[in-house]
Amino acid sequence: MSTPIFIKSAAAPKDFPADDGREVAFVGRSNSGKSTALNLLAGVRKLARVSKTPGRTQLVNFFGVGAERRLVDLPGYGFARVSRDTQEDWRELIEAYLTTRRSLVGLIVTLDIRRGVTELDDTLLRWLEPMGLHVGLLLTKADKLSHGASIAREREIASTVAHDVKLTRFSALNRTGVDVARGWIDDWMQRDATSAAEDESSGSVSRK
Repeated sequence: MSTPIFIKSAAAPKDFPADDGREVAFVGRSNSGKSTALNLLAGVRKLARVSKTPGRTQLVNFFGVGAERRLVDLPGYGFARVSRDTQEDWRELIEAYLTTRRSLVGLIVTLDIRRGVTELDDTLLRWLEPMGLHVGLLLTKADKLSHGASIAREREIASTVAHDVKLTRFSALNRTGVDVARGWIDDWMQRDATSAAEDESSGSVSRK
């Protein structure tokens, strides 16, 4: 993955950049460590804004990581300290991105390992199932639990999600799961680029 560069922020689908190439997006409940995880995986400490106050990511932020390759930071969901209208605006923006973006090949979902899969997380994961996206769960803040407890939680969470969803314990403090998650992203981008090239050469059409 190349060193990321900021491309643009979008408040509405019309502001998204050209829908070509490959994208992997990050999404998660507010205060689940999404922006911290994105920064760590991208190798740039202040790429995505990190704050102790949940809900800081309010736009869809696009970062270039090579030729026609992008990481995308989506607004966090489930933050109660904003108006219902604002929550609805965020939901519609996330939904518009996920349902219309042809270049989207994979989604990293951040879950606080101590909370597990909340009702909002479960709703998102079930909604994603028919879309054919690669999905990886980062079980963040794993350092907050003992080693044994974090493994037990990982197994518990794994038993509640679809079998093709990847997951790993993740910690920004001790870098647990960093190499695994980077491997997912590299694989998704490369695998789908190769598949697209093969489809083009054979005359077939692929969504991703």
